[in-house]
Amino acid sequence: MMLRRGFILFLPRLVGLLVVACCLVSIVYMLACTPKGDNQQLALPRAHSPTAKEGYEAILQEREEQHRNYIISLKKQIAQLKAELQGRSEQLKNVQDQYPDPLDIQLDHSNPEKAQANLLAFLRSQIDKAEVHSGVKLSTEYAAVPFESFTLQKVYQLETGLTRHPEEKPVRKDKRDELIEVIELAVGSLNNPEGEGNAKHRVYTASDFVEGIYRTEKDKGTLYELTFKGDAKHQFKKIVLFRPFGPVMKVKNENVNMANTLINVIVPLAKRASKFRQFMQNFREMGIQQDGRIHLTVVYFGKEQMNEVKSILENTSKSANFKNFTFIQLNEEFSRGKGLDIGARFWKGNNVVLFFCDVDIYFTAEFLNSCRLNTQPGKKVFYPVLFSQYNPSIIYGHHDSIPPLEQQLIIKKETGFWRDFGFGMTCQYRSDFINIGGFDLDIKGWGGEDVHLYRKYLHSNLIVIRTPVRGLFHLWHEKQCPDELTPEQYKMCMQSKAMNEASHGQLGMLVFKQEIETHLHRQKLSSKKT
Repeated sequence: MMLRRGFILFLPRLVGLLVVACCLVSIVYMLACTPKGDNQQLALPRAHSPTAKEGYEAILQEREEQHRNYIISLKKQIAQLKAELQGRSEQLKNVQDQYPDPLDIQLDHSNPEKAQANLLAFLRSQIDKAEVHSGVKLSTEYAAVPFESFTLQKVYQLETGLTRHPEEKPVRKDKRDELIEVIELAVGSLNNPEGEGNAKHRVYTASDFVEGIYRTEKDKGTLYELTFKGDAKHQFKKIVLFRPFGPVMKVKNENVNMANTLINVIVPLAKRASKFRQFMQNFREMGIQQDGRIHLTVVYFGKEQMNEVKSILENTSKSANFKNFTFIQLNEEFSRGKGLDIGARFWKGNNVVLFFCDVDIYFTAEFLNSCRLNTQPGKKVFYPVLFSQYNPSIIYGHHDSIPPLEQQLIIKKETGFWRDFGFGMTCQYRSDFINIGGFDLDIKGWGGEDVHLYRKYLHSNLIVIRTPVRGLFHLWHEKQCPDELTPEQYKMCMQSKAMNEASHGQLGMLVFKQEIETHLHRQKLSSKKT
């Protein structure tokens, strides 16, 4: 493989060498054929001189001899270049014969059709090697290549570094050109469907584009999955494209009807009635009123504040005429994994999309559609990366008051971060969850159960969709790390607590608050003296 890459890299150098050689030949020829300057020209005899005719003939013969000599010299140089080119070609052929490509891709210029067919076969093989049609078993959670999501205006990215932002606008030019090309190609594919002949269909434009996700496997190519509005409500068009380090190739063009796809939102809970009231306000607006294809399962541990939680559920049921909920009560110590596992197995209906959720999560109706579109029984599970909110008291400490919650949910570097270390919020079909073995019920308390399930999916043949989403937020709350946790769990809890408070810059302002105040005091004294 390395030799083949070296061979491919050597070809441009050889072509460049030939181009340079040809340029040198041209320059020599131009210099040779350029008339000499005035001071260098041969003296011409005067027109009325008796020897004028003989003189002109002598000069012309001399010039003709000079040109003949230059032409002979140029022919020799061209012959030398041809011989050198022939030698290099033989060297390349020997390398090809000694280390043939697995797909027999050779630069056979005498048969361009075969060369093109071999190249096309290689590009198509890149699709088979990439994680497009089926998942690949991975050793650890670090081996998964995450997707990035985008709309017409913005790109939502994980690898922000120190200078980039989680939400990029305007999109960097190279990325913008890439995504515009992909969207235009997808629109063209929708407007020219294969196998439909002259059948009439609606004309799609870029305004029908809803969202997309993409990721690059550096040794194979870039996979794009784009979602467009369909012909009716809750219907979508999905286009899958692949760029195998060359032309984009259409992989799939399918209709996706989500009108009857139900999502069962499972929330494990113990106490925290006030947070549950806030959660139900969001659930009612986004889940019941806007989406309408949703079921809620609450798994409650213990009896403290249980009546208050049930009352919130019943009030929502009456006011919104919502009957699709299940309340399960367990008289035991809280265990997030066990609560989710029991809630998933309690469902007795048809195969359903499970959304494992926490009470401090805010989601939009658009996210619920993303949950449906990125799951497929026996094929795909969805692990969205949510945006985690910083402590509003720190973010808006210099303001007169903290704005309402809806105004706080802005994806900016100063307001929060992509929670890429968390795997607790996930969407998958119930059948996949059961087949994979569910949660590890031996894990108690906080943390660890979500990573264990995530690794199970990575070790399977299912495709794991991992991408930041713009409609899923972790609301800030003061985190308590109880002493009952194991050392490893306690460490994870404290790390999560530290990252939740504020950005590096904001925490730095708090750490160096005394120094800043001292500096300002000195500045005031200095200004008074002057």
